[in-house]
Amino acid sequence: MYLTTTEGMTRGVGRNISASGLFVETREPIPLGGRLKITFSGEDGTEMTCLCEVRYQVALSYGQKDGREGFSRGMGLRIVAYETQEDHPLLLVSRERVMH
Repeated sequence: MYLTTTEGMTRGVGRNISASGLFVETREPIPLGGRLKITFSGEDGTEMTCLCEVRYQVALSYGQKDGREGFSRGMGLRIVAYETQEDHPLLLVSRERVMH
């Protein structure tokens, strides 16, 4: 998947994807409350883009099988809207921010 922010575009790995949110492993953090576009690319060349808001961030440190330390970083995203073919987002939730 591709992540587009005001800083540019990068890639991420999506986990626990649902219609209302997802978790994305990333290299660089995005501030809480930050907005970004996520583009999912299918093997057949189809794409789907949604507007998301950062709800939480996670940084993990863990032991690998070879004894070295491993690291992972990611963020929980709430899907705010999906882009339609006309390039106008279709809102899914109210514009008021929900803090839970």
